[in-house]
Amino acid sequence: MKTILVPLEESDVLPSILESALIVAKRFDSYIEGLYEQPGLTEVVVAGEGLGVTPPDLVETFQQQEKERAVRAHELFEAFMKEKGVPLNGGGDPQGHATAGWVEEDIPGRDLVGNRGRLFDLIVVGRPIRSSATPTMSLLEAALFETGRPILIAPPKAPTELAKNVVISWNGSYETPRCITFAMPLLQSAEKVTVLQVEEGMVPGPSANDATIHLRRNGIAAEALNVEAGRRTAGEAVLEESERLGADLLVKGAYTRSRIRQMIFGGITSHILDAAEIPVLMCH
Repeated sequence: MKTILVPLEESDVLPSILESALIVAKRFDSYIEGLYEQPGLTEVVVAGEGLGVTPPDLVETFQQQEKERAVRAHELFEAFMKEKGVPLNGGGDPQGHATAGWVEEDIPGRDLVGNRGRLFDLIVVGRPIRSSATPTMSLLEAALFETGRPILIAPPKAPTELAKNVVISWNGSYETPRCITFAMPLLQSAEKVTVLQVEEGMVPGPSANDATIHLRRNGIAAEALNVEAGRRTAGEAVLEESERLGADLLVKGAYTRSRIRQMIFGGITSHILDAAEIPVLMCH
């Protein structure tokens, strides 16, 4: 995990996003790249007109506000790195310690994260919060579905440790083994790894015991844990068991069921994105 992308949005979760990225970067002497993600301007349909029209004055106001937000994001990013003693080197060759750089590109919408994120080993985003407009689900989903890379979802409160005690949420699907492959550098340096199987969340496929054998063959002293959800949903069981185990990272394949079905009927991924209080490593 030598390269880490941090798309920045103004939000209360920003300190947690930056702290999460920095913990990983210090462990692997990584380069952290800050990136301001400019949202697209939603067209405004003017009453009486047959087509959607964006008034010029609204465009100008929007563009000015975005310039101001980009400047603030850049200043916050550099101030954080300077406070933490992380040199800003513009993304040159490996330095043997964590470094940082900043990139600005004038590409509106979510295409920038989707495209640029493909060049990085890890993308760090914030967990969307119901009471706040940011971090946005659209940014998280662009990173998750458009890059092919793993994403680290920072919780509302900044972590002090990460990936010393890891829980893998196992459900037998293909998404989770793929996520485990991406997480290997973190798993290999962890002090404890638990493969958690919630019976009600399983799909046809290998068991947590099978996954544990695979991990042990890769030098990871993992333990399997099979539990019943009982009166809990499978998502609640995953988070409650992770908390009981003292986990500081949850590894989870995303959206075994379609996003639409999860929006309508719920699912483990949806619950974790709504309620996780620890960092979550996800991929699809």
